[in-house]
Amino acid sequence: MKLFLNSTVVVMIYCISFGCNAQDTGMELAPQFRINFLNPGIDYEMVITKKTALSLGGGIGYFGSLDELTGPNAENGFQYVITPFFDIQYKLLYNRKKRLEKGKSLAHNSGNYISARFFWKGDSIVDNTDRLDNNDFMTGITWGFQRSYDKIHFLFDIGPVYYFDTMDNSGFFPFMVQMNIGLNLHKR
Repeated sequence: MKLFLNSTVVVMIYCISFGCNAQDTGMELAPQFRINFLNPGIDYEMVITKKTALSLGGGIGYFGSLDELTGPNAENGFQYVITPFFDIQYKLLYNRKKRLEKGKSLAHNSGNYISARFFWKGDSIVDNTDRLDNNDFMTGITWGFQRSYDKIHFLFDIGPVYYFDTMDNSGFFPFMVQMNIGLNLHKR
């Protein structure tokens, strides 16, 4: 656990350092505001450097259960939780020059990225599981891509996460996946 958290901090420092040393290429990121549909919510992406952004998102999400955070009274079969969430991702977008050279769009911060992520889930609205705590958290490193097609935004990322709650229950999951489709509200 300590190694995983230390690795997350190292990646964040690398992203910040790499972004701060970026040369002016005319491909700078722009602030973005989005409405997401798959997990209904809003997302604001603020520019930190020419290659990095901080994505802040919140809404209502649909999640599976995690064994270490689930009690013995959980139902058998597929378990789910619908709950409010808040998601923070520090993203380093790294292939924008290549996309531009191939004539692909950079609009709305389109590109591939690596990120350090922190995620919170609150009280269940609807579920068929027995959560041990009403709040749980995840942190990890992801690889992903985001693309925009006019006003439509598509995002996919995947990566390992360490998850925990306020009652000292915790675990590790190797492939947490996020996918979202939304609407860009900024012009660029």
